[in-house]
Amino acid sequence: MTIDAPEETMWEGRYIAAKRRGSWEYVGRARGIKAAVILAVDDGHVLLVDQYRVPLGRRCLELPAGLVGDGDIPDEDAAIAAARELEEETGYRAGEIAILGEFFSSPGMVSESFTLFRATELVQVGEGGGVDDEDIIVHRVPLSTLPAYVTEMRERGFAMDVKLLILLGSSFLQA
Repeated sequence: MTIDAPEETMWEGRYIAAKRRGSWEYVGRARGIKAAVILAVDDGHVLLVDQYRVPLGRRCLELPAGLVGDGDIPDEDAAIAAARELEEETGYRAGEIAILGEFFSSPGMVSESFTLFRATELVQVGEGGGVDDEDIIVHRVPLSTLPAYVTEMRERGFAMDVKLLILLGSSFLQA
């Protein structure tokens, strides 16, 4: 049975590893790298970002996120990473960050998980945009218009990160 088979690493790069367990092939993060995703909501608005994603060949609308230990920070706390990534990507600093739990985005194909944080009491302290060549664009969107905003961005050719379902879930349940 596949679950009893040992995990084999078929290939490993700096950030990802192709693995096999029995006949099941999947991808995971290399070196135990974790991710932090930030649901930044304040004053009836949510902060979203978009950036070009090479695997998709286009820009993608997403929640702010990043790697825990990015920049080779050993043993970085996930909440500290979330606060750092929020400020780097959006230019906003959170007065409070609360952990919402660990989630898996595509468990049939990817073993990567992310820790979701809710950031509130936001104060803009910079422009955002990311570091190096990330070319991140910040979107501060009213929650009341979010479904229409996502539809508009999709019509403009943007990809949508699955984590946006956190915000859109109830709108999909309406007939």
